[in-house]
Formats: sequence, C-alpha cells, structure tokens
Amino acid sequence: MENFDEYLRQGEPNKAEKAKVWKTAIGLQKVDGLKPSEYLIETAKQNIEGNISIDEVKNRIDSYYQQHPNKTDENRTEEADKVSARIAEMLGEQTFTFSPAEYVTIHRRLFKGIYEFAGKIRDYNITKKEWVLNGETVLYASADSLRATLEYDFEQERKFNYKGLSEQQIIEHMAHFISNLWQIHIFGEGNTRTTAIFLIKYLRKLGYKNVNNDMFANHSWYFRNALVRANYEDLSRGIYRTEKFLTLFLSNLLLKGDFSLKNRDMHILADTVNDTVKKQIDTVNDTVFSLIKQDNKITAKEISERLKISLSTVRRKIKDLKDNGKIERIGSDKTGLWKIIE
Repeated sequence: MENFDEYLRQGEPNKAEKAKVWKTAIGLQKVDGLKPSEYLIETAKQNIEGNISIDEVKNRIDSYYQQHPNKTDENRTEEADKVSARIAEMLGEQTFTFSPAEYVTIHRRLFKGIYEFAGKIRDYNITKKEWVLNGETVLYASADSLRATLEYDFEQERKFNYKGLSEQQIIEHMAHFISNLWQIHIFGEGNTRTTAIFLIKYLRKLGYKNVNNDMFANHSWYFRNALVRANYEDLSRGIYRTEKFLTLFLSNLLLKGDFSLKNRDMHILADTVNDTVKKQIDTVNDTVFSLIKQDNKITAKEISERLKISLSTVRRKIKDLKDNGKIERIGSDKTGLWKIIE
C-alpha cells in the first residue's frame, strides 16, 4: 500500500481521496488471498493523478488481459485487477439503495465476466474450511431459504431505530446486522468483498462519511475472520459465537480507535491452547519448508496438493518463510526456483 501513501502525504484532497479508495479496493483482495499486478498499480496511479478516468482504467485492464490471456492464472491476478478497478468505481459513486437488489447488484458488478454466477443467488449448499476455525466451517444458510432469509434480515434492519443509542451500541448493532448478512452467504464466491462494499456504502448513507479507510486496506483478512468467528459455535467444546472481534474492527473503522487487531487472537483455540496452535502453525511452516528444500522447483499449487491444504494457506506460509529470511525466490513464479538461505 506504500504505492499510494505519497498522495496522502501530499495532501491534495482529490488525489488523497482517490488514493484512499484504491487502497481499500486493493486491500480487499486479501480476503481471498489475491494480489493485484504492478500493471494495475501503475494504471491506478494514473487515475489518481487525473490523467485517466475510472472507465479508462477498466478498459485498459480489459485490453491488457485480452492481449495477455493467462488460462492458468494460479494467483487469480486478473480477477484481483478487475475487481479492484470495479470496487474503486463503486466507491467513487454517490449512489446507494438499502435493499437486497442493491446487494445482489454489487456482486454482479464486481464479478461479471469473472464468475458465471455473478449476481446470481446460489442454488446449492456450501462449506468452507477456515484457518481461524482450525479447519472447520461456518454453517451457511440453506440454498432453499436464501432469498427469504436475505429479505427478512433487510426488513429487520429497516425497522430498527438507531435513535437514542450510544456510539458503542450503534457499532454493536451494526456488527450484528453485517455478520448475519454475511452468514447467509447467498453467492458461491465473493461474499466477503460484496459485503464489505455494501457495508461501506450503507455506513455512508447513515452519515459515516469519514471512515478509517486503512481498516479495509490493511485489515481485510481480519474483517473476514471476524465475520467467521461471529457465526461459529461448538458448545460441546465450549466455543461460542462472538461479535467482539467484529466490534473491535468497526470501532477502529468508525471511531478511529486503536484496538490491536491480530488474526491469531481469533483462532478458536487461542484462549486455551495457544501453544498448541503455534505448534500447528509452525509444523505447517516446517512442512512447506521441507518440501521446498527437497525440490527447489516445486510450485505453490504442488505444495497445496501434497499437503492437502488450501493454496491461499500455502502462499501465507511461503510469505512467512520469506519474511523470516529462510527462502528467496529466484526468477519468475513459473520458471524460477527457490533458494534456501542458511
């Protein structure tokens, strides 16, 4: 995100506002472990400078991938680039309607041409393994009741009266509403990014126009994990659903609080067996490291298949190993190799 900090330091209102929007748009890709390309970064800077419009940004990104098709885009860079540009466009618009139709439209606009089901309510049930749940899944709404559940939650929120509530009570209510909305998970993929954009625009409608943009730019993964923890419980193990982590996030977002936001604090085993969790994480790191030592040309996808863990998890572990100075990548992701740093 340091790519855009220069515009915030310069203090030119128009450029600073655009930079904040782009930081949010790009930061939100982290909820699915995605990272936009350098081409997107440079194109975004031209938009911030005022040299090109957001429509031209989108056209350039589309043209770029037409000229450079990549059918085996393991990193989903094309998705990250296109969705980032579309988020920037939507956050730059002064329009919003509080309705299920608006929520569905946001998803369609974000993922049109990327997902076949863009803007379509899923007709199948889903599960998703979560790191924060130690591999368990949230129980999402049944495909048979999605539309009715969505409409019910919107109707309840429409009836809710914020008058007389303290700032803390408003934040706690918002955490409850947005966690329930996310739990429905009406789309096959892209629910968290859709929910985040809807939340930002809804908060603006409620008068929160100067939110802390750095929250979604720097803590989007925390936001997702907080939504997960707000919708998971296992009473047999003494694990209860909690909105406290989402409340901390929203407090920093709306009140510019400085609560510490650490993903490891949300792990379901964090309170009782922190050492065990650390050992489990270290074991995965060690296993990834061992595979790389055995084959310095191994890819992240191959590691994912060997260890039977998600590709996004492998990428996080590789990043940890890089940050800790244990490995270094020589050459490109496709044809390069790993260098072990003793």
